[in-house]
Amino acid sequence: MTPTTPAARLRALKPDWLNDPKVWRTEVLAGLVVALALIPEAISFSIIAGVDPAIGLFASFTMAVTISIVGGRRAMISAATGAVALVIAPVNREHGLGYLVATVILAGVFQIVLGAVGVAKLMRFVPRSVMTGFVNALAVMIFMAQVPEMHDVPWPVYPLIVGGLALMVFFPKVTRVVPAPLVSIVILTVITVAAGIAVPTVGDKGELPSSLPVPGLPDVPFTLDTLTTVAPYALAMALVGLMESLMTARLVDDITDTHSSKTRESIGQGVANIVTGFFGGMGGCAMIGQTMINVKVSGARTRVSTFLAGSFLMVLCVVFGPVVSDIPMAALVAVMVMVAVGTFDWHSVAPRTLKRMPPGEIAVMVITVIVVVATDNLAIGVVVGTVTAMVVFARRVAHLAQVTAVTDPGGTTVVYRVTGELFFASSNDLVGQFDYAGDPDRVVIDLSAAHIWDASSVAALDAIETKYGQRGKSVEITGLNTPSADLHGRLTGELTGSH
Repeated sequence: MTPTTPAARLRALKPDWLNDPKVWRTEVLAGLVVALALIPEAISFSIIAGVDPAIGLFASFTMAVTISIVGGRRAMISAATGAVALVIAPVNREHGLGYLVATVILAGVFQIVLGAVGVAKLMRFVPRSVMTGFVNALAVMIFMAQVPEMHDVPWPVYPLIVGGLALMVFFPKVTRVVPAPLVSIVILTVITVAAGIAVPTVGDKGELPSSLPVPGLPDVPFTLDTLTTVAPYALAMALVGLMESLMTARLVDDITDTHSSKTRESIGQGVANIVTGFFGGMGGCAMIGQTMINVKVSGARTRVSTFLAGSFLMVLCVVFGPVVSDIPMAALVAVMVMVAVGTFDWHSVAPRTLKRMPPGEIAVMVITVIVVVATDNLAIGVVVGTVTAMVVFARRVAHLAQVTAVTDPGGTTVVYRVTGELFFASSNDLVGQFDYAGDPDRVVIDLSAAHIWDASSVAALDAIETKYGQRGKSVEITGLNTPSADLHGRLTGELTGSH
């Protein structure tokens, strides 16, 4: 029955969870935990990019709030990230903050264009073994990022980390109403402040901003020279940001068993970076560690948690700056270590799984992990892993094309039956599987159980016909399906200069 009054129609448009207090509590608390975890990360990434900590914090605020509205994947967190910081650091170092901001805005434009032309559809070519390697590499990177916080620090840091981990393991057995990471952060902060324990705190990372960001244009000359200077960095940032965001979106899809619009997410990332640039931020993309806190640890499922993560971030910095500055880094290290352990796909490295998995799949997963950890870049690891998977697949399929020969009783005709997929890898072996000298004068090649995929296969069939023709023997190709016949008819005899 269709609602008749405006109020009824408005209620029908509202999602069910808007009226569910339990969902609201989960989303609000998840947003608060993510905001607390974002602060030291954003400051660290600001240092990598060579900018003031406020620039990274502003970026995290505007990215999260904007993407919560325009993004395609609910509950995913976007903010300032290390991958983006590494790409744009040279711009700031060589040309200054104005050029960095211009790079962020142009990267956003590139992302919108790439999203509109369907770059998100390329995600279907990322195999499961690469995805598993991506997840495991991510877990390793999250853990490795915590190691500096555990090196050369006062001894109380270690029992605080252990205590934080213990709270997150055992507190959920008591109640899940309040997220265990939030409880851990609050209790460890109270202990260190009350007891006057001197350990590194969030405030030691950098000064928190005391006011909201103000929009404005980047301080650069609007010339072709400026455009050519920032364009290469902007394109690199756009590609790295989209790769990381789309991989994270796919990961969240798997965890929540829901679908997301990757095209909308790609365009949304662009919009968020443009907004961030106009507010003087350093740009960003999806944050995998914080997304895991939000989705896997805290159980968030809606855009509210993403919006509140960004909003709480600014409130915590501007209003509660002194309190937040006292949070011990040990508390946040414990949270991120827990995230790393929870993110790692332990099933993928279990002996039983490895025993059953094809060696090629294991190699792809391992190579993806190694490249990501070695380069500190998830995008490079995914590209290398995907290319490796394609090579492994091509090698495997190349051996699936089989040729069997049957000579008729009269000895006047031989029929070669070809089975399998014919493409550049498998067709290379095809030419050598025929007895050109010993076969009778009439040769039939039956392709009813095969498929021709490319010009290499047509060229191989032409070469076979030529070799028989040189011996005065005729060749008849039969059984081509419609796509194979179209390709063969279009290309046969046209692939060499000898016709």
